[in-house]
Amino acid sequence: MNLSERFEALDIERWLVILIALHSFIVGLALMVAPQWAPTFGGWPHVEPLFFIRQAGIFHFVLATGYLVEHFNRRDITLLLMAKGAAVIFLLGYWIATPVPWIVPFSGFADGLMGAAVLFVRRHLKSKA
Repeated sequence: MNLSERFEALDIERWLVILIALHSFIVGLALMVAPQWAPTFGGWPHVEPLFFIRQAGIFHFVLATGYLVEHFNRRDITLLLMAKGAAVIFLLGYWIATPVPWIVPFSGFADGLMGAAVLFVRRHLKSKA
């Protein structure tokens, strides 16, 4: 991989991390600002107490910030991969074990795709270094 290709791949990785963090910020914002609407959109008829919905929102903010800080400071993706891996296991495991709304398996597969995309680009970078 020549220097130009390497910088291009690094840019792709950086943009993936930024987009994944943006996704987490948007989810967090929806959970914090619209805690009654967000679960309804996801398929739950009613969720109480709203405290836990908002807590999930701030958790998304913390993770998104962590993805960006880790990547911009050290070019690392460990937190992102750990969070997406845990989300996939939790969400898809819960979906298999319990009847849940559509958003649960959808989120599990989406988190898996996000993590896989970043990992694929990172492995591509390492294999060509």
